[in-house]
Amino acid sequence: MSDLSTPPSVSRSAELFNRAQRVLPGGVSRNTVLRAPHPAYAAFGEGCRITDLDGVSRLDFSNNMASLIHGHAHPRIVEAVREQAGRGTAFMMATEAEVRYAEHLCSRSPSFDKLRFVNSGTEALMVALKAARAFTARPKIAKVEGAYHGGYDYAEVSQSPNPQTWGSIDQPNSVPLAHGTPASALDDVVVLPFNDVERSIRRLDEHKSELACVLLDLMPHRVGLNPADPEFVHALRDWTARNGVLLVLDEVITFRTEYGGLQQRYGLTPDLTALGKVIGGGFPVGAVAGRSEVLDLMNPSGERFLFPHSGTFSANPISMEAGLAAMEMFDHDAVSRLNGLAQRAIDGISNAARETGARACVTGAGSMFRVHMKEHPPRHFREAFLDPDENRRLKTLLDHLFEQGFVMINTCTATLSTPMTESDIDSLVRALRSGFEKISTMD
Repeated sequence: MSDLSTPPSVSRSAELFNRAQRVLPGGVSRNTVLRAPHPAYAAFGEGCRITDLDGVSRLDFSNNMASLIHGHAHPRIVEAVREQAGRGTAFMMATEAEVRYAEHLCSRSPSFDKLRFVNSGTEALMVALKAARAFTARPKIAKVEGAYHGGYDYAEVSQSPNPQTWGSIDQPNSVPLAHGTPASALDDVVVLPFNDVERSIRRLDEHKSELACVLLDLMPHRVGLNPADPEFVHALRDWTARNGVLLVLDEVITFRTEYGGLQQRYGLTPDLTALGKVIGGGFPVGAVAGRSEVLDLMNPSGERFLFPHSGTFSANPISMEAGLAAMEMFDHDAVSRLNGLAQRAIDGISNAARETGARACVTGAGSMFRVHMKEHPPRHFREAFLDPDENRRLKTLLDHLFEQGFVMINTCTATLSTPMTESDIDSLVRALRSGFEKISTMD
């Protein structure tokens, strides 16, 4: 690993960023890779490490926003892709790989009668919401305040509200993310306060004849990466069942937490589940799984063909072979081992925060966790929202970790990969401890 304290005199990443700004808005194709004064550009990844163009190697706890369950360039996945690429990358025909992979994923959860592959988590959520509307003949959706569900107009409502826009906790506003979002989209989204049964049920009752579905992430990242209270989850499931409304789970990120997804922990049977990220083995993918009678609305030969759907790269054999290889390796033992490593990290970070007197805590479940610049774990988005001081301390901590050789998601969230060891976890805990100590000297 290169010496992080002595970067090269001329940064290749800096040079490349100068070129990028002439042809890419902001110099990038996704804002999440930006950092001051310039992003680091990856040269290659191997296992749980990334080496940048300047030769600096870092432990990767972001894993491309939770999508790389086996880290970088896993030999079995590389070989599966190499073999398939030699046979062709996409066809105007179905492939056996699509069938084999669908069979495997459906075997992982009792709520997956059938599924349809798409190309991203965002697309999976779009398809799920459209299917819910087609099935119920109702226009509106309900979702949790602050929850991220991709880039669809309806799904991104109230993704990033703030104290000036979010309204009262009893009647949260539908807040647009992008300027120019149609008012009609905002009007068709009912915003719910996370973990608040009484207020949420009251909101749902107000719109029950108009709602197609309730969209729920059981551990929404931007809401605080804190698992939902079981009481809240089962109250929503009971309400949807009573009122002919579909329950749509977003397990794009959380499917990694258990062999059958986070819904397995809750003993929950949703109507539809949106999947993505880890099921692609490092390649673009999404899927909608769930009840046959809902998914069969996309079947041109079915009795109720109400939702025509297709996609040029849906179920392309590269993603299918990579995803199948990845998920076959992510068996019960691998899930248990990785979850154990995450618990080791959570315990270590909690101890470090307590022993250093840091105003910090950690939340998470499965193989993911998030460090908050708060004394107590947030239970909903408004508690997770960062004030200016918390934002300053978080930036200091993230910069410290990057300088020490750790790549994190920019909320100070970590998602683990199977190449990681206890030594890697302990190294991160030590770096966080020194980061907490650094911040305490600044306060």
